[in-house]
Amino acid sequence: MTAPQVHTAAFSLRTCRWPHWQWRCAPALVLMLLMAMCGISVQASTVVAVGAGEAGGQRTGQSAVWHDPSGDAGLQAAITALQAGQFKPLASAGSTGLKKGSYWSFFELHNTRQQPLPLRLEYVDHQLIRLRAYVRDAGTGGEFREIADQAMGEPFARRPVFHNRFVVPVTLDAGAITGFLVRFDSEEAGFVFPSMRIWSPDALSKSHTGETAVLAFLFGGIALISLFSLIVGVTTGDSSFFAYFVYGISKIIAWGTILGFTHQYVVQNHFHWSYMSAAGALSIFCGVVFDRLFLQTHKYTPRLDYLLLLMMVNAGVLLVSALLQLKQVALISITLALLFYPLMTFVALVRWRQGSSEAAVFAIGWTLLLTGLFYQALRDLGLVEHNLLNYYLPPLSSFVEMVTIMAAMGIKLRRVRLQGLESERQYRRHLEQSKVKLEGLVRARTEELEKAKQQAEMEARTDPLTGIRNRRSFLAEAELCLKRAYRKGEPVSLLMFDIDHFKSINDNHGHGIGDEALRQFSHTIQAKIRETDVFGRLGGEEFALLITETRPDALHTAERLRDNIAGIRLPSGEEEVQFTSSIGVACAHQTQTLEQLMREADEALYAAKQGGARPGGGIRTIQRGRACRVVQGRAAAGLIPIRMDH
Repeated sequence: MTAPQVHTAAFSLRTCRWPHWQWRCAPALVLMLLMAMCGISVQASTVVAVGAGEAGGQRTGQSAVWHDPSGDAGLQAAITALQAGQFKPLASAGSTGLKKGSYWSFFELHNTRQQPLPLRLEYVDHQLIRLRAYVRDAGTGGEFREIADQAMGEPFARRPVFHNRFVVPVTLDAGAITGFLVRFDSEEAGFVFPSMRIWSPDALSKSHTGETAVLAFLFGGIALISLFSLIVGVTTGDSSFFAYFVYGISKIIAWGTILGFTHQYVVQNHFHWSYMSAAGALSIFCGVVFDRLFLQTHKYTPRLDYLLLLMMVNAGVLLVSALLQLKQVALISITLALLFYPLMTFVALVRWRQGSSEAAVFAIGWTLLLTGLFYQALRDLGLVEHNLLNYYLPPLSSFVEMVTIMAAMGIKLRRVRLQGLESERQYRRHLEQSKVKLEGLVRARTEELEKAKQQAEMEARTDPLTGIRNRRSFLAEAELCLKRAYRKGEPVSLLMFDIDHFKSINDNHGHGIGDEALRQFSHTIQAKIRETDVFGRLGGEEFALLITETRPDALHTAERLRDNIAGIRLPSGEEEVQFTSSIGVACAHQTQTLEQLMREADEALYAAKQGGARPGGGIRTIQRGRACRVVQGRAAAGLIPIRMDH
């Protein structure tokens, strides 16, 4: 099939009928009442060249898209449509619009490297009910096979990649062009973004960690604001602060659920779309309750207060319909709720005209929230490109709204404080109490951070497998020890260790036995040396030991450690694993650097391995009770290579 050509297509908007998309559909439905149809041109290209450094900058899927209105078409029907040239470029900035059925996208990835390339294909959005992916490997005659079938309602543990969005792991053959077919299902009507970001595994992991950290910062900020509001509410007795605390907690629950983190970390099994609607309804209800208390609409704007009461009733209907899975009722409710959202700004402006200065700041905060929701609607309608910035714009605007309204509440608190001398004294007394509590929280947090810092520094110096110094820590400590010995005129020797035929341990007994061999090796040497000696793991099965001893003493120490290593026994089923180590010893002179000393010890180690090695001599699986034979290599050029073998 030839690649589809550039074209302009009418962007059609249909009626959204099912509420698992309602949190996304409703802002667009509101916008649909105000906007006409529009067209966007898209450049077609199905082949995407990829390499090892993919960091999510490239996307796939929008140059060849096929719409199946029935949602019943299978793989064969999609292949037939592909061969018939029915796949066309997406006529929008990224969204399919509010349409019924499923969407298929076709794309090809060209591995420009001459070796296999592992990649991660990440769906750009989170609220997709089901995603299926098929691959056509090079040289298979055009046959597609399924490589992924992920669904929102399935347990999160079934996902091949730990991510809040759908991710499909693939491996491309060296230099090959691999074709993919991906099906996006929204179940009835919904917004679909038939596009997938291309990542290398490490880049995706880092990006997900960064996203999670940003969300944790936002949620943590809302939580701190809510906690502060609770403390102020306790000290002042103002019910609006208590309502603001509940409102903030409900926001964390709502956005965590809508963005998929609740499914990822909390409700990992039996997750359902209705949880999103229920969380959104709870946040709307708590928000309206707070707005009524903060703006005092019952007292100053009684007629407008009836509309806010209607919003509360509507939020309750949305919550009940979500729990009962009354889809059409829930959709109508969320649409009405968002249609009423601008009313809150109007009420705040009325209160500002009545003399409430904090109401003007409240109006700014609420308008910022509306801006984020409006931009989300533009993205869902396909009028703006979908990216991580506008993807997280709604929760970010929600966070800014919380901060702004918190400022408005500060203005209100100041006004209340000026109402009377007695109220002012009471407020200050309670503020001091809250200050002490906050300082205690800060001190506790500071102590936790200091402990975490110390722990992080320890982990940075320690090899995680063996618990001894890692390469960086060893080099730093050994350098200091070498300089100190030179100043005092003490002899210094360096011992380089290498476990013989370590690969055979992993191959014959598994990596678990291999890891245990490294641990036992390290613990055995660590227990037989002095505290002033510097011992560390350089990497793999290679270790180093710096001691302040003369050449004869260093050789004696090497012999002693060799015997201790030979005594290590590792149980493996009904047998034991015994291994040996080659040791290279180098004695330092006053002019030698640590790097030179390590190079000489490494040469001695190599000579020891060559002089004492024989076929199969690295390790041996023996019955319990059998001993090993020791072989010592020759010394050369002042270097003392020691070899122990079976």
